[in-house]
Amino acid sequence: MLLVPGFMLDADLWRDVVPALGDYGPATYADLSQDSSIAAMARRALLDAPARFVLIGFSMGGYVAREIVRQAPDRVTALVLIATSARGDSDVERQRKAVIAGQAAGTAFKGLSRSAILSSLHPDNAERSDLVDRIQAAGQRLGGDAFRRQSLVERRDERNELAAIGCPSLIVAGDEDRLRSRAEALELHQGFAGSSFEVVAGTGHMVPMEAPQRLATVLREWLDQQNAEA
Repeated sequence: MLLVPGFMLDADLWRDVVPALGDYGPATYADLSQDSSIAAMARRALLDAPARFVLIGFSMGGYVAREIVRQAPDRVTALVLIATSARGDSDVERQRKAVIAGQAAGTAFKGLSRSAILSSLHPDNAERSDLVDRIQAAGQRLGGDAFRRQSLVERRDERNELAAIGCPSLIVAGDEDRLRSRAEALELHQGFAGSSFEVVAGTGHMVPMEAPQRLATVLREWLDQQNAEA
């Protein structure tokens, strides 16, 4: 497996999911902290990836995962996209990113703010300090330079290109994701021919942290089905 994290996250995102997926081989983790574009992130991830692999991308990592498929289609056996989108940045989002990156340049980076983290969680998980601490710690590990790079990464609209990706695909949405809407998940599902679609109950955006066992069950059952049909 090749697992691709989201904005200001690292391999820790997957720590409670991967142990339940041991039947699908060792996990390789993409590092998105060093590059300034989706294409460059994908190229770096492919350098350390197995010859052939199941590809799992979360949030911003979903954009990177689709670029990985475009760069190396023969190496990806199955694609899973979690809490992500195929929409491009709006003008408002571009302006907001530039402001955020500019503000970060003049201050000591302390990780993502508590308000930003809470917006990524299901309301029932707002008091879970373990989740808030893990998300903030990941941002602190990656640091201010990675924050500025990732804040300015351009996400282009790919909705008209999804049909060109032909590998088996699963789209996973968080039940109450306030960062990526259900409509965006359904656009992905409808854009990939023959894709599967699952909603993980009791989660916001941070599905792999909020419900790792439920997510692992969804992934394992779908991957078992792909193997049975192969």
